Amino acid sequence: MTALQRILLFTIFLMCFHSVKAQEFSISGTVVDPENNPVEFANVVVNDSNGNIVNGTSTDNSGKFQLRNLPLNTYDLVISFIGYNEFRQRIILTGNLNLKTVVLNESSETLQQVDIIATKPTVMRKPDRLIFNIENTALTEGSTLGVLKSTPGVIVSEGGINIKNTPATVYINNRRVQLTPNELIQLLESSPANSIKSVEVITNPPASYEADSGSVVNIVMSKNLVTGYRGSIFTNYTQGVFPRYNSGTSHYFKNNKINFNLNYSYSQNKINRDQDDKVNFLDTNNDIDEIWKSKVNRNTWSQNHNLNLNFDFFINENSTISLTSTTLYTPYFKYKIANSTNIFDGGESFLSRFTADNLSRDDKFNIGTDLIFSHRFSDKASMVLNGHYTTYSYERDQNVLSNFFDANNTFINDSEFNTLANQDTNILTGSMDFNFATDESSSLDLGLKYSNVKTDSGITRVDIINNQEVVSSDNSDAFTYDEKVVAGYVNYSKSWDAWDINLGLRVEQSNIDGESLSLTQKNTQNYFNWFPNASVSHSISDNFSIYSNYKRSIGRPDFKSLNPFTFFINENTVVVGNPDLLPAYFDSFKLGVNFLDHFTIEAYYINYDGDIIELPRQNNTTNIIAYTPTNLDKKVDYGIDLVFDYSISNRWSLYALTSFYKMTEESDFGEGFVKQEQWSNYSILQNNLTLLEDNSLNIDVNLEWSNKNLMDFQTVENRLISSINISKTIFKNKGVISLSVEDIFNYQDFETSIAYLNQSSTRFQNLDNRFVRLGFRYKFGNTKLSTNERTTDAEERERLKDLN
Repeated sequence: MTALQRILLFTIFLMCFHSVKAQEFSISGTVVDPENNPVEFANVVVNDSNGNIVNGTSTDNSGKFQLRNLPLNTYDLVISFIGYNEFRQRIILTGNLNLKTVVLNESSETLQQVDIIATKPTVMRKPDRLIFNIENTALTEGSTLGVLKSTPGVIVSEGGINIKNTPATVYINNRRVQLTPNELIQLLESSPANSIKSVEVITNPPASYEADSGSVVNIVMSKNLVTGYRGSIFTNYTQGVFPRYNSGTSHYFKNNKINFNLNYSYSQNKINRDQDDKVNFLDTNNDIDEIWKSKVNRNTWSQNHNLNLNFDFFINENSTISLTSTTLYTPYFKYKIANSTNIFDGGESFLSRFTADNLSRDDKFNIGTDLIFSHRFSDKASMVLNGHYTTYSYERDQNVLSNFFDANNTFINDSEFNTLANQDTNILTGSMDFNFATDESSSLDLGLKYSNVKTDSGITRVDIINNQEVVSSDNSDAFTYDEKVVAGYVNYSKSWDAWDINLGLRVEQSNIDGESLSLTQKNTQNYFNWFPNASVSHSISDNFSIYSNYKRSIGRPDFKSLNPFTFFINENTVVVGNPDLLPAYFDSFKLGVNFLDHFTIEAYYINYDGDIIELPRQNNTTNIIAYTPTNLDKKVDYGIDLVFDYSISNRWSLYALTSFYKMTEESDFGEGFVKQEQWSNYSILQNNLTLLEDNSLNIDVNLEWSNKNLMDFQTVENRLISSINISKTIFKNKGVISLSVEDIFNYQDFETSIAYLNQSSTRFQNLDNRFVRLGFRYKFGNTKLSTNERTTDAEERERLKDLN
């Protein structure tokens, strides 16, 4: 063989060798569980000999997978899925390989015959907050509002959500909920709780929270780190005085580049409320002149659509851009009041009577959208930029008809009028937040925020006189409101040895202009405020620690309260805004000790300067009751809380609290100075049980007792809140059936009374809060995943209020 032939032959050999070596092959197969059911979205990866990932994928809805473009080599194949033992196999790949069927065996933690239950306590207390963990409890099968009703220290009423006697600001994943108070109740009632991890009751929020967030309820949603798709559908039937319906669906998808979460719910409700009112109208000597006894029945019909969208796009491992939107649309809302009032003299002899029927129809929507960019500079520094826009529109068409009768029950005359009210609000905010981990035990937070709120409102009253419509200029108006707030904050926290410290300062400059066009009233406010906060805790031993904190916060009047409109419920009951309202300031001090792992004693003192409350004020000359927001001169709340929480076993946890506190309220109403005070008790007893061998049955029992207390110059009588929630998983944990019973002992309704100066009245409210709820939820897709649902923030949206 010549030299040329040898070279040619060697070249052909090398080409063939490299051709074979460069050829790429695939690995395929089907992943099933021990019952031969396909395992969807299992992770499938191949590693090289050094443990580096060469390629990866996930199984489809049939459990099938295929890894392509793999060169000849030796690999380690790894297949994993939550709840199953990891499958590993060494593969020498010389061609296309079909593994046929791969069986994943359940891990020991999920086998029914092994009794392993998480020991995480249901309730955890920290110096500035209480954390109520509800994962794997029956509460997750109810509504989000039901969870808040069962959260220790949180009181839910028609007027809103309170932490004891203090109004609470609601956040979701540390972002403020962007809905009006009434809409917030609607949203939480129609939102399922199955994605909630815990609820934080934060009594001393750091400076990164808004200055008017004196107390915060932060709903923490579960987050997911595993790729795949997860979905669920649910429906609830509630039987109170009338039936209510709620249904919806949730969808979540994640891969290496995106997170997508969509939640939709629809609710159809008819809710009843009965109340008995008694007003003693007084003469100039404060003796009873007339007694008005009213029976009021109110029904509300509503249809609500709630939509929440969250979309994250991972630009790279350090940067993410997110789009979030929350929509509440109420195409149908009917509000009907039937009022029958009997009038007596001071000796309770019948004088006359009247009826007042109020029928209103509302149409409103509220859409808030955020665009968020987050960037991590390093493991110790990050930044978040947030832009927000809200558009809100509201209309109410109302008709009021009153009929008057004399002492012989003979018809005398009638009165009828219509009102048309509307409100359009636009909110634009921008914020920038920085976080720096100065070392392993300390961090520094900095932030800036700008917000602008503009609202235009109008109300027109038309009196019906001799079947003719006559515009009432005295009761028609237009109102514009423009608010600009610039804020900045710094917050520093550090831990060392047995000490923890948190120091914060927030500053805000507010500029407000409100103008009533018809009444030519203007309200201009410009103020700059400092809002410090501080907390410190020290662990003296493993079983004993002490903590203390202080916070100053602000309470801004909401847009409705500043609006000087007079809204007529009937001829003798009105709601009147107050354009002269000023912001209120709160100073809160707390000192507490934790000992023996299960006990906490906490003393607190809260001073309210100019607290804003809506007072019913009776005019003894005109016999008109006007609900008017007012700044109190002074309000003080102090007391002591005793807490015990204990896991009796890994299936039974107990939480108990009793609080003794004194409320004092003082104000000068122009007719004399008033001071009222009342010692009260508020107690909670809560049990969480997990039953059956497979832990599939959960029971939560909640009791809350509140004895006579003082709230907004009204004395509130004893009240017992009771509920039981039961859930049972079925269909191999893909389905859940639930049963909830509220107000078991029928002691949740309450009576209030007013008695100061020339004010004298009582009211008993029979609310539609005694009900039974049945629910069913079915999960599909990768049911082992958790959701990363979030809700975005805009502080100003919380203060939007409709005109009812």
